[in-house]
Amino acid sequence: MRTLCAAALAVLACIGAVLAAESPDCAVPAHLADADYPLPRVAAAVDQARQLDIVVIGTGSSTLAGPGGADLAYPARLQVILTKRLPAVKTKVVTSVKSRRSAAEMEESFEKILEEKPALIIWQSGTVDAITGVDPEEYRATLDEGVEALHAGGADVVLMNMQYSPRTESMIAIQAYADSMRLVSQQRQVPLLDRFSIMRHWSELGIFDLHAATKKLELAARIHDCIAQLLADLIHDGVKLSREQPKAGQ
Repeated sequence: MRTLCAAALAVLACIGAVLAAESPDCAVPAHLADADYPLPRVAAAVDQARQLDIVVIGTGSSTLAGPGGADLAYPARLQVILTKRLPAVKTKVVTSVKSRRSAAEMEESFEKILEEKPALIIWQSGTVDAITGVDPEEYRATLDEGVEALHAGGADVVLMNMQYSPRTESMIAIQAYADSMRLVSQQRQVPLLDRFSIMRHWSELGIFDLHAATKKLELAARIHDCIAQLLADLIHDGVKLSREQPKAGQ
């Protein structure tokens, strides 16, 4: 969550700042999940319409298998967390999730998804493009065009990159795709949840054993819950930034 540091305390207060997630295990350096950019459509949904509709567009890493897996995955957990944090707002999080979809294949579904008028699209991609060898520049162009289309359709966008896995990091050129997404985030001024760096941070600190994450549902569910908490923080941050922007005519 964005930290407002007084000048005299800037160094002491801002170095090592962490997001105020609900669980200590979930805390990460602020730059990995800060909103950076406002979410005006989400702010209007929260402050005026009192109804917040969110669509998560992603691949298999946005789900969990097994009995009750859907309820433990980060989209469902995000709805629970936002409902608690925004009790006066009717919050609904739905998914458009399918395994083995490239970013370009996801983009083909945007027109239909936008018919439901969501205030926010959380777009998770990158792994399939990296595995199948899509040119990183082509991937960047797809993200850029997709964000433009979603904005034109009336939705705010949060980008989310791939999961980190110590087993696959050396085998797949993930970083080029993560860099492409960060560039689009900056150029289009949309928030980015850097899931790849967040999970690597947890792994390096020994907070989560990611060698075992794919085998243990309980561990995977804890990671998904943390991702949901960080997404909720990021959305809160984006709404706050929107409220701080000067109104037209001021």
